[in-house]
Amino acid sequence: MARKILIFDTTLRDGEQVPGAKLNIEQKLTVARQLEKLGVDVIEAGFPVSSPGDAEAVRQVALAVRKPTITGLARAVQKDIDVLWESIREAESPRIHVFLGASDIHMAKKLRTDREKNIRMAVDAVKYAKKLCPEVEYSTEDASRSDFDHLCRTIEAVIAAGATVVNIPDTVGYAIPEDFGSLIRRIKESVPATDNIILSVHCHNDLGLATANSLAAVFNGADQVECTINGIGERAGNAALEEIVMTLKTKQRSFNVETGIVTKEISATSHLISRMMNIPVQPNKAIVGANAFAHSSGVHQDGILKDRSTYEIMSPEDIGLKEHLLVLTARSGRAALRHKLKEMDYELSDQMFENIYNRFLRVADRKKEMQEEDIRSIVEIELSKVPETYTFVSLQVMSGDKALPLASVTLQKGEDEIRDASIGNGPVDAIFNSIDRLTGHSAKLVDYKVEALTTGKDALGEASLKVKINDHVYSGRGSSSDVLEASARAYVNAFNRFFATVDND
Repeated sequence: MARKILIFDTTLRDGEQVPGAKLNIEQKLTVARQLEKLGVDVIEAGFPVSSPGDAEAVRQVALAVRKPTITGLARAVQKDIDVLWESIREAESPRIHVFLGASDIHMAKKLRTDREKNIRMAVDAVKYAKKLCPEVEYSTEDASRSDFDHLCRTIEAVIAAGATVVNIPDTVGYAIPEDFGSLIRRIKESVPATDNIILSVHCHNDLGLATANSLAAVFNGADQVECTINGIGERAGNAALEEIVMTLKTKQRSFNVETGIVTKEISATSHLISRMMNIPVQPNKAIVGANAFAHSSGVHQDGILKDRSTYEIMSPEDIGLKEHLLVLTARSGRAALRHKLKEMDYELSDQMFENIYNRFLRVADRKKEMQEEDIRSIVEIELSKVPETYTFVSLQVMSGDKALPLASVTLQKGEDEIRDASIGNGPVDAIFNSIDRLTGHSAKLVDYKVEALTTGKDALGEASLKVKINDHVYSGRGSSSDVLEASARAYVNAFNRFFATVDND
């Protein structure tokens, strides 16, 4: 009988630590509901002590999502644990997750402690957490660089103190598969008590080995894998959920394990996370990249036409991909759009639907037909909106190969329309300069991308950017069949994120 591997998703915690990827409560709830539909076993919904806003977001996830275990991260101190518990205590299945550095370098440089005190701190934290919650996970931070004997002593001690899950992280992505697999095997051999708990792993991708290390750990007895959608996360990211799950499914005979993941939801989940967090998926990304199931070589095309197994080890349908043109136009009306949104598994409030419908009409007026990707982009951009201090109204641009680019932008602030114009090195620069003048703030452009979301001359274009305002980075996204308008909308969106943060502070 195949062994069950638990999938612990930390997209909403470790994934959210990517600069510019912070989500609001409604966005976190949307992602959490999709993760539940995907079938993950555990959702790490945030780091509650980091801010009151994150604590409330974790609490809302705990109330809304009932099937997975809900957890959050806490340092090995009572305050962190108390705040975390208050956020998750109403979950159907709560778990307190505590971490503390286990390597000599963390103890010496970060914690200023020794090995004996380190173990006492770990035990005290677990005992305290256990009084509040029956399920407690303890993470031995930087385990892959830790002294093996100290690591085993720590694991034995926290299990004796009540830990039900022990996590062995490759925190800095230092391990290689052979060594990390061996570490898990040696821990199981040296600490018999691990047979009575869930042994977990959490691998980072600094050397590009996070997925390989996680799979090596599973092969050597790990029970749970901590990962993120699209492999997002701190620095170079985490092990990618979709890569781990599809490897275990495709190579089931090699691993003899199974997960509870509904693989047909992988593509939709990947797309949602990419849009919500403004982190594009590289085209050649395994499993979910745009080119993952694309074949351009004539030899490959010939083989695929004869038998798909010649060049595909899994089918696009396995992860929920399908080629489907959605024939919706500006004349389709609300009923048709509601039906399509329901078919795409979106649960939306009446007000959010009206916002989406109004944007749908504006885009559909410029296009002959609306495709599913058009609809998905509209929905996700509306869901990603923050309170609008400024609303984009209109844009006029004068430019040419011998003319100085000039842009006039009209925004709405409250009940007033405000307008200003500016020149620039190009039309986009002129637009951004005009918006700077209107908002009274100057932003430094950090990143800027424009891409076509669909095909054809009337393709919907999407602009995504990051700007630095007052030493903080804010992301923005905007779409339109006019790339200049999309850029203006993205820039205004970034400023609205800035003003929302200022207002909250």
